[in-house]
Amino acid sequence: MTSNAQAKPNLDSALAHLADVVDQRRDAFKAGQTDPKTSYTALLFSKGDDGILKKIGEEATETVMAAKDARQSNLAPEQQKLLVGEVADLWFHCLIALSQFNLRPEDVIEELDRRLGTSGIEEKAARKAASKE
Repeated sequence: MTSNAQAKPNLDSALAHLADVVDQRRDAFKAGQTDPKTSYTALLFSKGDDGILKKIGEEATETVMAAKDARQSNLAPEQQKLLVGEVADLWFHCLIALSQFNLRPEDVIEELDRRLGTSGIEEKAARKAASKE
């Protein structure tokens, strides 16, 4: 798959562009301009919060299974491709959820930037302490 020597796409830009498309399709669905029978994105939005979240659960499970298969095959190229495809599906459905709740991938990137340099263990402990207050 991708090596570190290859040019890397601008992840922020790619996610922002895809989020723009998702938001446009969400707005078109809400305005009655898109039919869930002909648009997968409109179909997802027509299912509401619970339908979107259920789909994320399904995609997360498929990602886990593809990762297990990739591990067992010592990352054979076809298994790598399947894993990347499942992660792409998961990310897409997460973008749908973000849009449903009027959030953007930039919000997630900002949170990841905030956490950068912080131990994951410390960050989780801080969130746990804050939730008790």
